Amino acid sequence: MIKLIIGVVIAAVAAITVFMVLDPNISITSNGTTDTAEVSSHTFSTTIEGAVYKPGSYTMKENSTMADLIESAGGISSNADSRAYYEDALITNGVTYYIASKFDASDICGSNEVTKVNINSDTAEVLASIDGISTTIANSIVNHRNSNGLFSTLEQLQDVYGVGNATYKKIRNYVILHV
Repeated sequence: MIKLIIGVVIAAVAAITVFMVLDPNISITSNGTTDTAEVSSHTFSTTIEGAVYKPGSYTMKENSTMADLIESAGGISSNADSRAYYEDALITNGVTYYIASKFDASDICGSNEVTKVNINSDTAEVLASIDGISTTIANSIVNHRNSNGLFSTLEQLQDVYGVGNATYKKIRNYVILHV
């Protein structure tokens, strides 16, 4: 019987040790109970896709930037278009960020860069030259830019009247934020 009690105690200590290693935010209080640290209120989850080495969802700290998210994703690939993101742009909870490619995915050799328009400086006429951006959407992009300031992420295109998820996914590889 004593061997059984000793075995249970050893198993309990081992289980607590394993849980503390797996979740270092757990601490044992003076009264013997466990207390989870208040970390979740200062973190959030966001996703990154496109020309990064490890696309996926990541838990980020408050005030994290695009550079922090890219670093979490293992960095950008050689095909990433650095004109399509700002490293110092603040990222937010629940958003899926996209790092656009320089070259078309269907171009096997990857020698011809994709023709892109600048949503922060080009006219409505230039914006409308991209398949998926109608004259109406181009005018909405310019109006949104004039009313709200420059775009800091591609994902902000979805705030423009007329640009839904499908349109955004169709045009996101053909727009840039800066030269």
